[in-house]
Amino acid sequence: MSETVPESWRPVLEPVLATAEVRALGGWLRAEEAAGKVIYPPRGQRLRALELTPPESVRAVILGQDPYHGPGQAHGLAFSVPEGVKVPPSLVNIFKELRADLGVEPPQNGNLEHWAKAGVLLLNTSLTVVAGQAGSHAGRGWEALTDAIVASVAARTEPTAFVLWGAHAQKKARAIPALRSPHHLVIESPHPSPLSAHRGFFGSKPFSRINAFLEANGRGTIDWSGPARER
Repeated sequence: MSETVPESWRPVLEPVLATAEVRALGGWLRAEEAAGKVIYPPRGQRLRALELTPPESVRAVILGQDPYHGPGQAHGLAFSVPEGVKVPPSLVNIFKELRADLGVEPPQNGNLEHWAKAGVLLLNTSLTVVAGQAGSHAGRGWEALTDAIVASVAARTEPTAFVLWGAHAQKKARAIPALRSPHHLVIESPHPSPLSAHRGFFGSKPFSRINAFLEANGRGTIDWSGPARER
């Protein structure tokens, strides 16, 4: 795989990177790009979530399905888009729930790097996608890597909140026994997409539940409103 794994995550991921499955993924991605396929996010950004949130900093994991598949949207953080890019419908709904839950007004842009720097690992089950084709890289090998990431966080003794939005995230989590540890918080709800948000995402209050859990376990709270800072 051509992406550089951040030093802090290497002990977790080096054994997985050596497997035939992940090595095949790297070769397949290179072949797809050589054939002219446009893949998002671009090289160098696919492990951005790991760069911004090292293992020892993780206090919450928000797990989605795969990156946005429109031009300029995906930049390596689940549900996030770079500044200057129109906020996608799923993120609009996330911001609506944030306002209903904590009274936080929607930010001016959809860049969630401040969440990542506050200890929120913004991870998708697949870390790439073909332009215009949601779910197109599912089952190609990313799952082995992202399973290892989630399992390593769940195996830690520090109480951690896991937010599973949508069936893909929930299915993945059920395959990781450590996630069911009683010292973690697991929040499951429908995906924030306009197709499913009204089935239980709205009103699920994930942000206040995460903060209540973290505070009760001596891990501070997350400032969801802007530049990261612990309170």
